[in-house]
Amino acid sequence: MRVVDGGITAPMGFEAAGTHIGIKRVKKDMAMIVSSTDAYAAGAYTTNTVKAAHILWDKEITDSNKPVRGIIAISGNANACTGAREIRDNELMAQTMADLMDVDREQILTAATGIIGLDMPMDTIIKGEKILYPELSRRREDAKNAAAGIITTDTFLKEMAVELNIEGKSVHLGAMAKGSGMIHPNMATVLSFITTDIAISPKLLKKALLDSVKDTYNMISVDGATSTNDMALIIANGMAENPIITEENEFYLKFAKAVAFINNKFAQDIVHDGEGAGKFIQVDIEGARTENDARILAKAIVNDNLVKTAMYGEDANWGRIMAAMGGSSAYFNPDKVHMTFSSEKGKIVLMRNGEPEEFDENLAADILSERDIFVRIRLSDGNEKARAWGCDLGHEYIRINGEYRSRG
Repeated sequence: MRVVDGGITAPMGFEAAGTHIGIKRVKKDMAMIVSSTDAYAAGAYTTNTVKAAHILWDKEITDSNKPVRGIIAISGNANACTGAREIRDNELMAQTMADLMDVDREQILTAATGIIGLDMPMDTIIKGEKILYPELSRRREDAKNAAAGIITTDTFLKEMAVELNIEGKSVHLGAMAKGSGMIHPNMATVLSFITTDIAISPKLLKKALLDSVKDTYNMISVDGATSTNDMALIIANGMAENPIITEENEFYLKFAKAVAFINNKFAQDIVHDGEGAGKFIQVDIEGARTENDARILAKAIVNDNLVKTAMYGEDANWGRIMAAMGGSSAYFNPDKVHMTFSSEKGKIVLMRNGEPEEFDENLAADILSERDIFVRIRLSDGNEKARAWGCDLGHEYIRINGEYRSRG
């Protein structure tokens, strides 16, 4: 596998476009992705009980294993919590694109992100789809435009492409994502789209996506808020013409590794781009009794507001980490905890075998002054491990979200 220059249009048979249609004041707010031939899709969806219309729509389509042809996405309006209207508006958005492509509307996946509770400006959206559709292409610039069409408070585009060899055939995966706030473990606030020209069964396509989501998007936290809207989708059209992958062989593992690589990169990008974030925090738990215990402990730390604010203040307050672990419901022996903080400025031991270590507060503050902070916790309960990513929480996050509905 190698990273190549490209985005969502890198695989054969995919085109994309993005533009400003008027949902937001200035920034791009619509994106389209299409496959020139039938493709299979798989999805992972928000765990919020309140789900936007497109979540219900897409899940029904991906669960059916029926072929799809494209995605229409908007930003600036979540199309959530508006009752029966959101269902009708979502169907109309899909139908408009389906008519343009001369396919069934159930072959069109939909996505939306933005402010909850606003009626959709359907005249603007329908007009925008008709304007945008002729702009579809494989050009690098149009892949970038599509990536720009789905962002909200993001400060940079999140897109990439990789190439791998499957039984002598060149296979590509192209991807784009958005995410900055409303980030909480368990498939929270991201829109992530991967296209690929690999030939693979729907069952294994879904497995590759869900297995990767478990250790990437489900292990990040910015603010503890679970979105109503967000999801990860992968679409495979088979145009690389490799022998179709139907079992978990070496070629499946190579593909699954590429999917995990992309989602791992995007998960970290999203935390680096956390609203108002000044620190990127990686937490590694080692020596846990079970994988689930390790995952719960790691997520509890990155999601704890007192840990976040301590990191914002560059205060080596290890007690907040212990408290977060203790309140997580996961099993661990607190009398055997070994804890270190590190960054490019060095490493410091804070606990050894459950006992606090004396440390240089000035060195600790220097270590925590860096952008990227690494917290390593070694337990003595077993052999399992997990990694989670989070960020600090400060004044800028409150400013951004205090003004969220007035920006565009």
